[in-house]
Amino acid sequence: MSDLRTLPVPEGLDGDRLDSALARLLGLSRTRAAALVDDGHVTLDGTAPLRSERVHAGSWLEVVLPQVPTAPTVVPGHVAGLRVVHDDDDLVVVDKPVGVAVHPSPGWSGPTVLGHLAAAGFTVATSGAAERQGVVHRLDVGTSGLLVVAKSERAYTTLKGAFRERTVAKTYHALVQGHPDPLRGTIDAPIARHPRHDHRWAVVAGGKDSITHYATLEAHRWVSLLELALETGRTHQIRVHLSALRHPCVGDLTYGADPVLARRLGLTRQWLHAVTLGFAHPASGQPVTYTSAYPDDLDSALERTRAP
Repeated sequence: MSDLRTLPVPEGLDGDRLDSALARLLGLSRTRAAALVDDGHVTLDGTAPLRSERVHAGSWLEVVLPQVPTAPTVVPGHVAGLRVVHDDDDLVVVDKPVGVAVHPSPGWSGPTVLGHLAAAGFTVATSGAAERQGVVHRLDVGTSGLLVVAKSERAYTTLKGAFRERTVAKTYHALVQGHPDPLRGTIDAPIARHPRHDHRWAVVAGGKDSITHYATLEAHRWVSLLELALETGRTHQIRVHLSALRHPCVGDLTYGADPVLARRLGLTRQWLHAVTLGFAHPASGQPVTYTSAYPDDLDSALERTRAP
């Protein structure tokens, strides 16, 4: 569905750039107005113009306004395997299983953490967009482990600030291909969307600051078990950084892992788990730390690598 608008250029906009004139005429941001022109949704006197073209009083504009999709909504539904680790008046900490999104999003029809909490009778903070109220950080669908959701507005504000100021301790374990050299270190490489693949991210000059610290816990014939601590929380950060080192998470086919090794270890997802989460409690200010054991599929794969 779309909305067609046909209107003349008024005297007051004579000589303005097209994107600026459109923004003023239709009450849009200049960025959206420019995007409409670039995407071919605008004609000026019957021809396809450039965004920088100057308009003249009396010229006719035809603008097709694509319907903006409505935001997805939280659908209550219990999630098998999702465990509540801690619950109080301010927050709830959950152990998220693989295959579960934190909140609904376009194109995702599977289970969500917020849907489980709604079905279980939890009330979360109302801050944030409608489909992710109470969410202060996220885990990938294919990553399991610890996640905190704010229940009170105080907790939402405090925890968002803590994540922004990098005072939250987030520790992950990852089974990676090969043996990083050195055995411990810091990956400081900016991340942005992949220039050619829409659903991937990459180390890109000019991307957002991204810092990951790692240390080798175990080294086996083909793989290493790493402990990783994040200073920043970019989308797919650990997966992108490890792939850039040429040591992708075992089973992470999106970022270059060997599918033969994944099958040998019985993995259908990346070996990556959020094992500890620590922060100052928003009510008391006292430090709290939560831990999570490896789920069965990751534990089984690790035991296979340890076998002689």
